[in-house]
Parts: sequence; structure tokens; C-alpha cells
Amino acid sequence: MQLARLRLLLLPFFAVYLFACAAPQIDPPKQITILHTNDHHGRFWRNEQGEYGMAARKTLIDAIRQEVAANGGELLLLSGGDINTGVPESDLQQAEPDFLGMRMLGYDAMALGNHEFDNPLAVIEKQRQWAGFPMLSANIYDKRTGKRKYQAYQMFERLGLRIAVLGLTTEDTAKIGNPAFIGELEFRDPKAEAAKLVAEIQTKEQPDLIIAVTHMGHYDDAKSGVNAPGDVALARALPEGSLAMVIGGHSQEPLCMEKPNHNRTDYQPGQACQPDKQNGTWIMQAHEWGKYVGRADFTYQQGKLSLGRYQLLPVNLQGVPEPAISENTQMLQLIRPYQEKGQAKLSVKIGETHGGFEGNRDKVRFVQTNLGQLIGAAQMYKVGADLAIISGGGIRDSIASGDISYKQVLKVQPFGNTLAYVDMKGEALRAYLLNVAAKSPDSGAYAQLYNVKISDKDGVIEIAGKPLQSERLYRLALNSFNASGGDGYPVLLTHPGYVDTGFVDAEVLREFITLNSPLDAQTFAP
Repeated sequence: MQLARLRLLLLPFFAVYLFACAAPQIDPPKQITILHTNDHHGRFWRNEQGEYGMAARKTLIDAIRQEVAANGGELLLLSGGDINTGVPESDLQQAEPDFLGMRMLGYDAMALGNHEFDNPLAVIEKQRQWAGFPMLSANIYDKRTGKRKYQAYQMFERLGLRIAVLGLTTEDTAKIGNPAFIGELEFRDPKAEAAKLVAEIQTKEQPDLIIAVTHMGHYDDAKSGVNAPGDVALARALPEGSLAMVIGGHSQEPLCMEKPNHNRTDYQPGQACQPDKQNGTWIMQAHEWGKYVGRADFTYQQGKLSLGRYQLLPVNLQGVPEPAISENTQMLQLIRPYQEKGQAKLSVKIGETHGGFEGNRDKVRFVQTNLGQLIGAAQMYKVGADLAIISGGGIRDSIASGDISYKQVLKVQPFGNTLAYVDMKGEALRAYLLNVAAKSPDSGAYAQLYNVKISDKDGVIEIAGKPLQSERLYRLALNSFNASGGDGYPVLLTHPGYVDTGFVDAEVLREFITLNSPLDAQTFAP
């Protein structure tokens, strides 16, 4: 009787015990924050208006790190690439202050951008040492060995989660990179490489999350036009949700969706921002130059990643009604000597102009501009040519009315190409000009022509106002990048009349400005 009573008393306890054993264990939510930037382009120092700069960026990022840690979370800091090319103080020092600054900021990984290849490959190796963090690209191969040239991915652990970060670089680098530096490299289809690598990582590493840092561009609804396919095409090409997110760059835009497959074109600092989502993959991009730090706060629980909040945090941009971000003293101590060294060389006045010269991206890639004419005139003068040409993508800034410094010239032509010329007969020149004149607007290949007129109706070509003569010998001035086949131009290196002068293009422009100062912008109207 007592035994039966004991069994009855213990029965509920056994039931509770068995239920507890059978119930699934629910992991507590884990807070993961992703910070990101892209297309830095040498902006390690604040601009003339006190905007952006790595010292203010460090203050902002340090504050976020402290906040995230206080709330029990962890973060990754990632870059969509293109650290190089754009500011003379950086360019002349091979972006050493930029990579050392990124190291101090605590970047975890970056994608190799196409402008990382504006320098010899040996410079990239130095930059990797300065950075101290992985510079990733899975789709760049060494032609000689048939193997990947650079590290494809890196594993991280945050809050017990295994996170794989893989890198991808636009195929267009083969076209827009300097042919003299990338001849031994093969840029394969990033979509195919990603599919292969994701499967490999899933088997080998068994990650909880896979993130892609890319330099491919964001194009609404995957409509990339004349550009290589970008991040939307990548996300759609993989099994749904294979990538948790894409941290991108290259198209240099604040990526804030207005509606599905339609990015906002009128985004202003401080406004709400929603990243794109394609095939289960978040896609993010933070404009350019360190103007913003992108911040994505995620919650991970039971194998599911949820985006709680996304922001583009402006870094001292004008017109933003928020307190200015102070500059970190430690960062200033690191980068100030580089800024002073560069400024000392660049700030001397070399000439002046009455009226501005147009070099904005949305002009030089669409229409002929007076700055394209000025550069052509400088090239033509230097080598005694009959005509000159430069692709619009080689013009990177405008020149304002007033005094001109060498720094401004180097902003216009930052790539360090050399001036070349080729002597060819009129018939060969006709074929060449018709080829480059057919390059699409809205691309870096769009041709700025000087001393040339081509009729849209019948293809009649005039040089210096006279019809092109098939048997006459003409001299064409251009830079080594275009002569090498850059931007898809016909290769002229093997032409018997080809000569590389060795004169750096920016120095040629500087000399012309000095000799002809003051310049009248109207004189160079196209």
C-alpha cells in the first residue's frame, strides 16, 4: 500500500523530468553588429570642409564598439575595397597612411577593389603588411600557376558563432585596371567562384554565417548595363540564403532602397535607410570616402539571422544637424605626419584659371567637357601631336576657378600613367577613332577627344578642321593606360609607330597649366 502511494507521489516528478529532457534547448539570442565602409580612395584626412577623415571615424567606431560590448554583443568591421587612388597625399605615399589607419581602426577584412591594381603588384604586398588584416579575393587567379593569387576567405568567431568572410572583385578590373600591372592575373566570374567557394566553406568549415565582401557594384534589379554583373546578380545566382549578406562597393552610392529593386537617388545624410535584400541575402553599401559608416545590428537565434536596425552614420557631413564627431588623438598622431609631408609638396600654386573646368563623373563619362579638352591640349603640345584622346574614367575631379595647385592636378589625374604617342596612317587612325568613339556613355571608356570631329550621320572624321586623309601620317597622343588596352581600347603597344615618352600624365598637365596661365575656361569649350 505504501509503495503504491509512493509511486503515485513520484509520478508527477518523473513526468516533469521526462518533459524537461525531451524539450528542445533554446539558445539565447546573440547580438552581432556589422560595420562597413567602401571606396575610401585615399581620404585618410578630413576634407577642406572638415568632413569625414579617419580620425573622426575612429571616434565613431570606438563608441560603437563600447556600446555593443556593453550590451553583450560583438562586431565585425569590413570594407568593400578601393582604398587606393583619389587624393595626392595618399597616392604619393602608396596609401600607407590609409592602411595603417585601417589597422588602427581594427578592420577585420576587406575586398580587393579594382583600384588596388593601379599600382604594381609589389605595392599590394606592402599594403598587406601595413594592413595586418586579410585583403580578400576569391576570383583573381595567377595565369602562370592557375591558382588563386590572393586569400579567398577568412574565418572569424563571434559569440561562439563561426562566421566565414569571402572576398570577390569585379571582372571589369581586367578592362579598367592598368594592363601593365595586371597582365599576369586572370579575373574570373565572381558568381561561379562564389558558388564553388560557398560549397567548399560549408563542407570544410561548417559556418553559422557566410558574408561576402565584394567590389562589384550594386545595380537595381541586376541591370548593370555596360558594367560587369554586380551584387544583385551574385545573390540571385546562389542558392537562397547562401550568403547572409553582401558588404559591397564599386558603384559608390548610399544604398537605401525606396522600393523593391529601386534604390533611392535622392538620399540625404541622416535619413532612414533600408538595405537591399535579394534571394535571402542582405546587400549593403556605404557610399564612398568614409562619408558614412554603415551599421547593421543583427540578432542570431536558432540558426536564423534577423536584421533589427540598419543605419548609414554620417561622419561630420555638412548639413547634418548633429554634434560634430571629435577627432581621435591617437589617429591624428599617426596620420598627421603623412598629411604634412604630402601638403608640403602639393600646395604650391602652379597657375590660375578664369572659369572652372568640368571633371565630374556624371559629365566626363557622358559628354565632351572643357577639362577633357584641356588634358588633350596638354598631351598634344608635349609630343607635337595632331590629336589627343583620353577615356573619361581617367578624369577624376574638376578644377575650380582661381588659383591651381599641383594637388588639384593630381586629383584630376591620380593614376600616374605616362604619356605616349603613336604615328599611324589616316586609314588606321580612322578605324581606331571609330572604335573608341563607339564606347558607351555612362562608362569609364567614354572617349574625350581633342582636335577631332566625328560626324554622327556619316562617320566623316576631321582633324584640326580638315577631312582625315587616308595616306597621311598622323600623330595621336594618349596615355599608357589606354594604349595598353585599358578601358577596352585597341592595344597600340606593338604598333611600329608607338612611343612611350615616360612623362607622367599629371606632370604633363601641370607643365601646360604653368606655361599657359592664366587659363580661360571658355577657350577650351568643346
